[in-house]
Amino acid sequence: MMTNLFSIFDPSINLFNLSLNWISTFIGILFIPYSFWLIPNRHYIFWTFILNKLHNEFKTLLGNKIYSSSSTFIFISLFSFILFNNFLGLFPYIFTSTSHLTLSLSLSLPLWLSFMLYGWINNTNHMFSHMIPQGTPNILMPFMVLIETISNIIRPGTLAVRLTANMIAGHLLMTLLSGTGSIMPSFFIPLLIIIQILLLILESAVAIIQSYVIAILSTLYSSEVN
Repeated sequence: MMTNLFSIFDPSINLFNLSLNWISTFIGILFIPYSFWLIPNRHYIFWTFILNKLHNEFKTLLGNKIYSSSSTFIFISLFSFILFNNFLGLFPYIFTSTSHLTLSLSLSLPLWLSFMLYGWINNTNHMFSHMIPQGTPNILMPFMVLIETISNIIRPGTLAVRLTANMIAGHLLMTLLSGTGSIMPSFFIPLLIIIQILLLILESAVAIIQSYVIAILSTLYSSEVN
């Protein structure tokens, strides 16, 4: 019996002082079918179609700049990495690494910090202009600078918490419902299974949406520093 509801997110299982649960972050490559590496095939064409769509969308968000075509690859890689880890967490007995701030902050904080350093070093005037929206009355300018500064500083935290909270919420809901199966009357079991299947479909959609949202927001933050 599970003594703690949050034990499903516990990364402390270890062997020789190595947290083996975190290995799930890197085993996504094993879930790719072997036929993916044979070109052309359906898996490759489908995945390439998705990446091309993302590339065109990210390039539009970054603007018509010389480096916009190549800069999209970091955001496409971010999308793919988060998507794989979100989906891996839906499998039984596989640790959900994206449900921890350790991983999500490790992704969002370096990206945000690099955007800020690049923007303030190379486009200082442009970064200052973002502090005060156009048409702001003079009396409100100090407050707007303070508000914009705070909203800018908390960006990596909001990215990380958004991903972590969504992953935890869905998994906890499914765990709570599955725990009631042993004490539920037998004629309610089919209804419970249907609800769990619907929740699993919802979690699959959340896994895609959250990876897309993180990639889109990171692209938007990058476009603001140029």
